[in-house]
Amino acid sequence: MISPLSLSGLFTLDPVRHGDDRGWFSEVFRTDKFREQVADVTFVQENRSLSQQAGTMRGLHFQTPPHAQGKLVSCIAGSLWDVAVDLRPGPSFGKWHAEELSAQNGRQFWIPAGFAHGFCTREPNTVISYKVTAFYAPDHDAGLAWDFGHADGAGVTWPEIANPDTLSAKDRNQPEIETVRGVFA
Repeated sequence: MISPLSLSGLFTLDPVRHGDDRGWFSEVFRTDKFREQVADVTFVQENRSLSQQAGTMRGLHFQTPPHAQGKLVSCIAGSLWDVAVDLRPGPSFGKWHAEELSAQNGRQFWIPAGFAHGFCTREPNTVISYKVTAFYAPDHDAGLAWDFGHADGAGVTWPEIANPDTLSAKDRNQPEIETVRGVFA
């Protein structure tokens, strides 16, 4: 089942699992249905990351045009709290949405180009997979402060388990949201 979310362009995909006494089978992705119901994009790369500790934080990341990436995120093992922050011009700039993804629920989260992406793991040894619509381009790699807007009460409300000490040095030093306004204009 494919469901649009409150921020335009964001979707969840909840594959149906067909089970019996042996286990289950699930069709997790079909290009034709994705293009018809979500976005007419081509995935060019698939990435995976392992976070060994619960509470590990990564992000908030994005790539700037012309190498902006859409991401289809899923959880292969463990569970995570996955967040997208809208950086597109307009009234939704700076608004965010989060989804619980886990190996158990099989949910996928579509985040189109124009959003920053980050997550916090809920369990140890969480493995995340994400298909992307553009190759990694180091010269267009960018980010947003994980705690942007907290002074004004406007930023992401991370789960209690989130441990900022697990952020990379790069992620701890990302800029505030106003510095990225207009990047996707």
